[in-house]
Amino acid sequence: MTTTVSLSFAALTIDAADPAALADFWGKALGRPVSPGAVAGDTAVDVTDPEGGPRMILHNPAGPATAKNSVHPVLVTDHYDEEIERLTALGARALNEIKLPPAALPPGVAAVRQTTFADPEGNEFDLVIWQPE
Repeated sequence: MTTTVSLSFAALTIDAADPAALADFWGKALGRPVSPGAVAGDTAVDVTDPEGGPRMILHNPAGPATAKNSVHPVLVTDHYDEEIERLTALGARALNEIKLPPAALPPGVAAVRQTTFADPEGNEFDLVIWQPE
């Protein structure tokens, strides 16, 4: 049986108490423009190239959530220490840093460093650098 898939990932929506302020943080963190979202009251962080990942929509929900919907973005960089400084200056808080042991690494990777951050509203995300052998 062959299944035809007609879906694509258009956007990532994140609930926010202050959508404009959180969009400002993420726009600066990702080097992307901020614009109005899909509906009134939303703010979006737009994609600047097709390989840049999905559009981010920051949304203030009308009522309480019916369930916890955890989203944990992972950002990859070749400039780990510089990005840690830049993200911290933008208002991110470093929560935890790990360095994976050699036995846990995939073939061809010499080291992986990862820092988990909280954005200005406490949403967690990771910054990762993969160092090839």
